[in-house]
Order: sequence, then structure tokens, then C-alpha cells
Amino acid sequence: MTNSTAPRNHERTTDVATETTSPTVGTHRRLRIGHDRPIRISTGHRLLHHDGKCARPHGHNYEIAVTVEGELTAEGWVADKGDITQIIEEWDHVFLLEAGDPLVEAFEAAGDADGVVVLEEPPTAEVMSVVLEEKLRKALPETVTEVRVQVSETSELCGGGAI
Repeated sequence: MTNSTAPRNHERTTDVATETTSPTVGTHRRLRIGHDRPIRISTGHRLLHHDGKCARPHGHNYEIAVTVEGELTAEGWVADKGDITQIIEEWDHVFLLEAGDPLVEAFEAAGDADGVVVLEEPPTAEVMSVVLEEKLRKALPETVTEVRVQVSETSELCGGGAI
């Protein structure tokens, strides 16, 4: 038996805001969204410096899955699913382009600047997963300790961290 003063997941915590004792607040949990039924977005892109057909503007119906880990909040969740899907849906029906792509200026000249998201790296599924992870980390509560995003461009091409 150890004599530790560190809190354990099964110990009760007190929520100062509501002054209630909860056996679940602060418990570490995992939230999985889009694994059985993926979050789907339709997004255009091109790979500016690619030598193949992906250098041309085209689009995909991406499937996205998210895993979020952290402590349960007083609301009873690790993170609000609506907050997660809202961030992902910002990329639905837009065109992802790399900074410096001349198409950015073409969209702006056509009055469609709001239909473009400019990334610092080529808009591959792998880069998309990293950028979405960063966006989610910034937007989600501090109680979230881990965010992983998987972006599937096709059934055979999938980018992202271990989910």
C-alpha cells in the first residue's frame, strides 16, 4: 500500500462553482466522434507542387474522426460534441489552398475570398489532420489533454495520428 496524497480518479471532487460534490468531475475519459459514422465534409483543394493530377483543382468528400481525452467537466463531458463538429464544418464547401497559391488571388478577385482557407502547408489529408488538431486544442477546454484527428480522403488514403 502506498501513502500518496495525489487525487485518484474515484475520489470525490468539489465543484466550487456549484458547491456540489461529484464522484465523476475530473475523471479521465475519452470521447470518440465520427468513428462509426464519420463526420463528412465536401472540400476542394489542390497540391500546388505535385507532379501528378492532384496539382489540378479538385475535391473530395472527406470523412473525419476525432478522439478527445481529458477530464470530465461539471457538464458531464470531456468536450461538447457540437463545438468539435462546428470547427470541422468550417471546412465544408470551401477550397483549401497552400499559402502562395495563385488561386487564392483568383478566388479573392472573383469575390469568393470567404470560400478559401489558406494553409501554411500543402492541403493533404495528413496536414489537414494536424491543422484540425491544433484548431481543436485551442478551442476546447483546458481539461482536454489529448486531441487526435483522422482525415480520410478516400477509402484507401487516410491521414492522422493514432486514433
